[in-house]
Amino acid sequence: MTDFGITAAAADWQAWQRSWDRQQEWYMPDREDRFRVMLDMVEALVGTAPRVLDLACGTGSITARLLDRFPRATSTGVDLDPALLTIARGTFEGDARVTFVTADLTDPDWPAKLPYGSYDAVLTATALHWLRREPLAALYGQIADLVRDGGVFMNADHMTDDTTPRINEAERALRHARMERARQEGALDWADWWQLAARDPVLAEPTARRFEIFGEHADGETPSAAWHAEVLRAQGFSEARPVWCSPSDTLLLALK
Repeated sequence: MTDFGITAAAADWQAWQRSWDRQQEWYMPDREDRFRVMLDMVEALVGTAPRVLDLACGTGSITARLLDRFPRATSTGVDLDPALLTIARGTFEGDARVTFVTADLTDPDWPAKLPYGSYDAVLTATALHWLRREPLAALYGQIADLVRDGGVFMNADHMTDDTTPRINEAERALRHARMERARQEGALDWADWWQLAARDPVLAEPTARRFEIFGEHADGETPSAAWHAEVLRAQGFSEARPVWCSPSDTLLLALK
């Protein structure tokens, strides 16, 4: 028996999902708010039975909330992380609405691995900050090709406005103080969670492969929401703007 009631031999995928959610919420206590607004905008713009691409899907957090709210939706999850994909595939095994694809988003040919050539919505959260600006701009062009006319792309991520350094520093100091208090009370951070996964007999091997691929963390960037919107319009979207924000993060929506 591992921590949080996760039985390694039985591979309790829902327990792993809960532990992942708690670890992510340590960094982003408003995580569910961004998911709610994301799905609100899916409903508003493409309806309640969308074909969705869950980009850099991780454990399938977006897919889980999508299908809970819209049972007639379908989802393609794409990621490169073997450990998180192991959890995702275990969680949704047998659900014909969900397909998972292993692909590197920096590979120009990754869209060829997808089961569909177009999607009503492409959704992603807290993932693309792993990329630097040039590969991210190229990825946005590929996403524009995958979104049907009238479809949407949404990215919820860290987006930093460098024109407000004092505000940024004050927000960061408060956020990190709260995180430290939570950690002292037992919350897992990123490193703690991965150590837990590495000790699990089911996840140990894919976790080792994951660190061979990514290392501790990629050297990405967090440009402003204005930068994201400008690049998305340049890559083929007709409209782009924030639809939700916190002091540190933004949910940016682009309409094809």
